[in-house]
Amino acid sequence: MKCPYCGKDNNRVVDSRSTDDNSSIRRRRICDACGKRFTTYEKVEAIPLIVIKKDRTREQYDRAKLTAGIMRACYKRPVPIQKINETIDQAETDIFNLDKKEVESSEIGEIVMDHLKDLDAVAYVRFASVYREFKDVNTFMDELKKLLK
Repeated sequence: MKCPYCGKDNNRVVDSRSTDDNSSIRRRRICDACGKRFTTYEKVEAIPLIVIKKDRTREQYDRAKLTAGIMRACYKRPVPIQKINETIDQAETDIFNLDKKEVESSEIGEIVMDHLKDLDAVAYVRFASVYREFKDVNTFMDELKKLLK
């Protein structure tokens, strides 16, 4: 690790601790050459997940898209943001626990719908209406009947 001040690579760690969300380790270092302190963060390198879309194109997984879809479904619903964030985290954990390098967008949609069903019925129907591309009222009603059972 090079010192950001003098560029030398002889430094030592004086303090290590986990970040608040336990996703990385914060290390305080001191440069043996110039004596200045600096902070580094160590994080596990995640293997990129590829999403296979409906048109068979592939793109890298993007948490922002998952978040946007769930937030749009929960728009103007009495769902606390903490619960929404927990749902996003749980859905993402389920996606990565599939242990696949490539995942169909349909699998992601089903996982999100399972979580939204428990969170808020209206959010679930909103998401399903976009995800399943309801063509008419009958397909919409079929989904509502499944939800009511």
